Amino acid sequence: MRFLLIILLFVRITFAQHTDVLIIGAGASGTMAAIQAARSGVKVMLIEETPWPGGMLTSAGVSAIDGNYKLPSGLWHEFRLALEEHYGGTDSLKTGWVSNVLFEPQVAAQILTKMLKEADVKVHLNTSVKSLKKLDNGWRVKTDSNVWIETKILIDASELGDILPKAKIPYDIGMDSRYVTGEEIAPKQANDIIQVLTYVAILKDYGEGANKTIEKPKHFDPTPFLCTCEGQCDPDTISRTLWPCEQMLNYGKLPNGYYMINWPIYGNDFYLNLIEVNPTRREKMLEKAKNHTLSYVYYMQHYLGFSHLGLADDVYPTRDQLPFIPYHRESRRMHGKVRFDLNDLAKPFEQPDVLYRTGIAVGDYPVDHHHAAYPNAQELPDLHFYPVPSYSLPLGTLIPEKAKNFIVAEKSISVTNLVNGTTRLQPVCMLLGQAAGALAALSVQQNKSPEEIEVRDVQDELLKAKAYLMPYRDVMPDHPYFEAIQRIGATGILRGKGETIGWENVTRFFPDSTVNVSELTNNLKDFNIELTSDNKELTLKEAQQIALKLKGKSRELLLTNSAAESKITRAEFAYLLDQMADPFHQFQVDLQGFLISE
Repeated sequence: MRFLLIILLFVRITFAQHTDVLIIGAGASGTMAAIQAARSGVKVMLIEETPWPGGMLTSAGVSAIDGNYKLPSGLWHEFRLALEEHYGGTDSLKTGWVSNVLFEPQVAAQILTKMLKEADVKVHLNTSVKSLKKLDNGWRVKTDSNVWIETKILIDASELGDILPKAKIPYDIGMDSRYVTGEEIAPKQANDIIQVLTYVAILKDYGEGANKTIEKPKHFDPTPFLCTCEGQCDPDTISRTLWPCEQMLNYGKLPNGYYMINWPIYGNDFYLNLIEVNPTRREKMLEKAKNHTLSYVYYMQHYLGFSHLGLADDVYPTRDQLPFIPYHRESRRMHGKVRFDLNDLAKPFEQPDVLYRTGIAVGDYPVDHHHAAYPNAQELPDLHFYPVPSYSLPLGTLIPEKAKNFIVAEKSISVTNLVNGTTRLQPVCMLLGQAAGALAALSVQQNKSPEEIEVRDVQDELLKAKAYLMPYRDVMPDHPYFEAIQRIGATGILRGKGETIGWENVTRFFPDSTVNVSELTNNLKDFNIELTSDNKELTLKEAQQIALKLKGKSRELLLTNSAAESKITRAEFAYLLDQMADPFHQFQVDLQGFLISE
């Protein structure tokens, strides 16, 4: 018998499927990781528990993009262009007021499916991971259909970071202590409280006079929804802004008469912490969230007069017509080579580490935490829309502190609980997924574990894919010096300025401004270059001298023409440095952003 078992095991392993990169989770991150890695020329396999790729974009029904509208980076921008082509232009996506990019979930699923097919990614839908084993140079995965897959690089892009415990990679859940992270608005004591989830409902307008009311949900109680919009309760008794009911409905209005019901004000947000719960118990717990959403739909139909709006019968092929999964705002957070905190994000040029130099994904959404539906929400710190500039997410957040041949994406990257409030948004997850795919492909091609790959190599691949490294809103990809500005910005020789303007978070490079000599003098200290000038603004001659010094040549240019003393713009200086000295590649950096000594 023992001999027979050994033979069976040998046969299974012998006939295991093999791939270069295996991605678990075809959410916003996993899908883009697969596309990027495959386009880079390696063999890619993608496993997904639901019938659709896209995760929160599709399977969870959050078909309204938050942020990065003016940062058209990489695969996020490519996805947006595909939506515009489908619907007929930019304005056709502005159907609701929560977002400038709204779409039907099934349309997004079709677009992503096409992108995966064109990239030649092998996709396994309706498939989950049963077990995981570390190999000498990779991983072996067993699926729930008893298929064995061996891979060189494994990416956990699951919704809740479910592969982390299987791989025995340390992680955190819940709020961090301010005494550990140094974030002044974090709570004093750590806890396991996560953001609320939402079981979204996609409603459809069946026309005036139609009655699409649903059966009264079990234990229906209208009380939680009484203040969901203006005129339904006494506004003096609550601390939140109420909107007219019609505006509440139009919050998530989608094209072609659909509505995304994802309303945070006494709506369908629901608190559940099911991260450490097994799949069977999760499903039972999620029935409460589903019932809450159905109760909200029933309330809208019977108490607010929206009886002509019913659950869409042509979006999700589910028994209850709800999405395949809920919208999870928070998951496990891995212990990575770098942990990105609120201070790093808010004041990138004032930190001990120089993480902005390692940027691989950009974002501009505020730190937005949903906790109002938590039973004791009044005891939690106020984390709503904490202002930050647009930012770059560092590469080290994707790489575990110790595990080899492993990359993390989606919402389980190495950030603090506070920072997750902005990195969880769809465009950031898509872009960090793209970076994970680039890193994975380089790891395969160079036969190295991800932590051994040069930061600049990953950034080069992303620039080739028209992705941003630095979040400069005033330098678009069609700018003639875009790549040079991105590279020089990532060295720190020229730095952007971040600010919050009303709701918007912005970082600008000011490409047409002249170069401030005193600012530049400080920025060159890391490169052991002393700049002495009597000018307030840099001249062309001085710019060339700096480039020569960066290149390791001390001779001075003897410029005598009138152009030598002319002022040079920041964009021109970035291009000159990039072409003459190439400090981006000449000065390699580690995962903390420090210059690597030769």
